[in-house]
Amino acid sequence: MAEREELTPSQIVEELNKFVIGQDGAKKSVAIALRNRWRRLRVQDELRDEIMPNNIIMIGPTGVGKTEIARRLARLARAPFVKVEATKFTEVGYVGRDVESMIRDLVEISVNMVQFEQFEAMQEPARKNAEERLLDLLFPEEPKREEPTFYVGEEGVSQFTEEGETSPKKGTRDKLREKLAAGKLEDREVEIDVADDSGPMMQIFSPMGMDEMGANLQDMLGNMLPKKTKKRKMKVAEAREILVQEEASKLIDSESVHREAIQRVENTGIVFIDEIDKVAVRSAHSGPDVSREGVQRDLLPVVEGTNVATKYGTIKTDHVLFIASGAFHVSKPSDLIPELQGRFPIRVELVALTADDFVRILQEPENALLKQYTAMLKSDGVDLKFDDDAIKEIAEIAWRVNESMENIGARRLHTVLSTLLEDILFEIPDKRSGKVRITKELVKTTLEEILKDDDLGRYVL
Repeated sequence: MAEREELTPSQIVEELNKFVIGQDGAKKSVAIALRNRWRRLRVQDELRDEIMPNNIIMIGPTGVGKTEIARRLARLARAPFVKVEATKFTEVGYVGRDVESMIRDLVEISVNMVQFEQFEAMQEPARKNAEERLLDLLFPEEPKREEPTFYVGEEGVSQFTEEGETSPKKGTRDKLREKLAAGKLEDREVEIDVADDSGPMMQIFSPMGMDEMGANLQDMLGNMLPKKTKKRKMKVAEAREILVQEEASKLIDSESVHREAIQRVENTGIVFIDEIDKVAVRSAHSGPDVSREGVQRDLLPVVEGTNVATKYGTIKTDHVLFIASGAFHVSKPSDLIPELQGRFPIRVELVALTADDFVRILQEPENALLKQYTAMLKSDGVDLKFDDDAIKEIAEIAWRVNESMENIGARRLHTVLSTLLEDILFEIPDKRSGKVRITKELVKTTLEEILKDDDLGRYVL
């Protein structure tokens, strides 16, 4: 974790470049914000709590990389991350979610992250314990008796096994342990107790703003009810995985998990609030927009810094990093209430993508679409190749469609590529041909009819 936290802003931008094309201004801002968090944790205690995070508003059309930048940043920092949409929240009294639920969701994600890390760390001792349980199932030990134990030795006489001496039972168990470690008993069948999830489902409905109370009540009732188990016969290989999970769970201290999870949320948590422009109030309008302003006023204390009660403890949101985004086609950032504007001091404008950007997006990122389709068809034994001019034609078509219809940014490449490769993806498993080459002519031929018919183009692309 330390290596990633100590990345310089330029190194953070370099890592983001592997997945997001362009938008250098936004990358620079989030890189500085991430580095500032690392700096704050190394400031002396009395001043540390006074350093507030530089919350960011990203302004730009859909599909230009706003969400991807935030998501990749969180992965880079190994920080708890949650994406929410501002339109799902409403002022108390309206239908919608409680604003504080975003923090509770963030805590749940953090708890799962810490549990997974500790689960991985406990794999070795858990595996050893699981193998001992498997040995008990394969070769059950007889209950201890008070009277002496006799057995027939190699010399054919009865011998008493004193404490500390090796009995035939122990020798057999050691041999079984060796076979188990060597994988020679994987197909043996054993019977183990597994959790029975077939019981009646319990769902608690609570009014808006009371979702935490509902969750706590459900947990409390769930703990009061006895956990049912059932016996299942399975092979050793399958049973081992189940027993390893059970043993690892026993070794994990839930209290330390919760403490660590809360500490991560408070110091490194990232909340991405999408579509914040949808709750901005335009000055020329009134009426229903009152509820939008109510959402902003509910958001304000959470962003500003408050205490949120969760089932794992109270969370301070003072140092959670909030990244908001919106297209702001109709409204402007200045339409947000002044108090909320002040809590997002950094504003970054992301630019619309060009055809040249689309060419780079198709090829350069580590998760580029062309790489994805090439890898998928390789599983069918097919080598998929795209000519350079074909890639340029795909990018040009995607850009033209965005210009003539709704601009959905890089997401348009998904629709264009899926339409282009539809027949190939359908027929390849039957043909099993060795190579498929995508040329500029093939791109034009396949998409020409769709592009000619404007109505069809809107439906398909």
